[in-house]
Amino acid sequence: MSDLLAAKAAARQAAFARRKLAFEAASAAQAGYLSEVLAGYRGVPLSGFMPIRTEINPLSAMEEAAAHGPVGVPVIQAAGAALKFARWEPDCALVQGPFKAMVPAVLEYFEPEILIVPLVAFDRNGGRLGYGGGFYDRTLEGLRAKRATLAIGFAFAAQEAEGLPLEATDQPLDMIVTERGIISV
Repeated sequence: MSDLLAAKAAARQAAFARRKLAFEAASAAQAGYLSEVLAGYRGVPLSGFMPIRTEINPLSAMEEAAAHGPVGVPVIQAAGAALKFARWEPDCALVQGPFKAMVPAVLEYFEPEILIVPLVAFDRNGGRLGYGGGFYDRTLEGLRAKRATLAIGFAFAAQEAEGLPLEATDQPLDMIVTERGIISV
């Protein structure tokens, strides 16, 4: 294993432990600041995510946004491929997709201009450590080549880290939102 891969694995392990503790202590209001941010972008097509394991939950903010414009969730197409985004609505029928994330039963694809990005760890410079598949990096690179695309990292404050092991292909976040506040990059 290369030094970079080993550093990423260690950073992920530490971040997962911090995230688990934050998840166990989380309140129902964990998406309050995310709702505030999204209110400034009413009607702009966006994608959230269906939380898995101990991820912070964006669903209440996504529900509010869905009243004003299209909201979607990511759908993994294949290893090494960019994500596609299927339209999601509160109470729509869902099925289990890859990695056990739920996706709409009816896949109506669209391209969002705002992505609420899940993550394992982040830094205050917009650095993001994900799960290691590169899905969001490939997706953001492709979307940003077409138009301005806002990437909002959404995580527990405890997931912040310094000195993340990043690569040139890692796409930066434009903003990070936690249960404690908003971090502009």
